[in-house]
Amino acid sequence: KGSIKLDNHNLTEYKLDELRDFVSLVSQDTFLFNNTVRANLAVANPTATEHELIDAATKAAAHEFIMDLPDQYDTLVGERGFQLSGGQRQRIAIARAFLKDAPVLVLDEATSHLDAINEALVHKALGVLMEHRSSLIIAHRLSTIRDADIIVVIDDGRVVESGAADDLMASEGAYSQMIGVQIVNQSEGNY
Repeated sequence: KGSIKLDNHNLTEYKLDELRDFVSLVSQDTFLFNNTVRANLAVANPTATEHELIDAATKAAAHEFIMDLPDQYDTLVGERGFQLSGGQRQRIAIARAFLKDAPVLVLDEATSHLDAINEALVHKALGVLMEHRSSLIIAHRLSTIRDADIIVVIDDGRVVESGAADDLMASEGAYSQMIGVQIVNQSEGNY
């Protein structure tokens, strides 16, 4: 029931290509082409200048590792980016989102496959990326959503609660229980 609006227009009023222009996506499985770092970044904005590419990579905490690659921005990343680590691929995806500069950002399990060091770098870059954008964050790892304005908890395809993190913790419902489980798992080294 209801509707979702973007720029005061119902989503059904947009053609799919128009809607895609409004959205940047950073997902858990970053797809990179068997091409250079530069070409993989430019997918998001083919008319980007060299300065814009470097600025986006810097904001995404990617420029430093790119400069350490054998041919820097002209390094071939291999099929699906196999020459790069998971954290490096994620930072390329974040740089793409900076380059696209869309008003809506969708993060779909964007930190789920990262180690603690890469997760910290990615979280910092995502924090900058989310500024002045509407962000939809899909996550099981609750550290990813702790600063969200509104958290919607979905269980078995149904919304079971929604609100700010502090309010959800105080209600001792599903969100609070999930936080408790994740804290126990982390302290036992299961996470």
